[in-house]
Amino acid sequence: MSEFREMRRKRQQLSDEECIGILQRATSGTLALLGDNGYPYAVPISYVYSDGKLYFHSALAGHKVDAIRGCDKASFCVIDKDDVKPEKYTTFFRSVIAFGRVHIVEDGMEKLTIARLLGNRYHPNQDESLQKEIVSGLSRMLAIRFDIEHLIGKEAIELVKQRNND
Repeated sequence: MSEFREMRRKRQQLSDEECIGILQRATSGTLALLGDNGYPYAVPISYVYSDGKLYFHSALAGHKVDAIRGCDKASFCVIDKDDVKPEKYTTFFRSVIAFGRVHIVEDGMEKLTIARLLGNRYHPNQDESLQKEIVSGLSRMLAIRFDIEHLIGKEAIELVKQRNND
């Protein structure tokens, strides 16, 4: 038996390729962790997806960092479409949830690679500017790697029907 649930409404399930496409084009999502006193802690965060992993950066200390150090299991949700249709009492949605293990990166070379991935994602083709930022800020940056173990995406049944009619 899989550690992860199967989707109940299989017709609405997105393929792995579609899920990865969403992760590649979105710029932020919500990282969910086990926080203080067993309460869930969900935080909106920018990220970059690369080769089955998600990467984040953070300050060196805080609730998120404490939660990661306390429990490495996490999920990450990205909303790709959120089109409310009030007259139909529904929303045409598309989203992805990644489940996996989250780690604080201690290795200096891996941390540098993550900083470059993030910098190039949000400010592409600015190598000189990025290098200056890395030199001045890398020591104050915490790098976080999310190893995806399970990826699942879903869209509204109306979008499935639209796609099948095209």
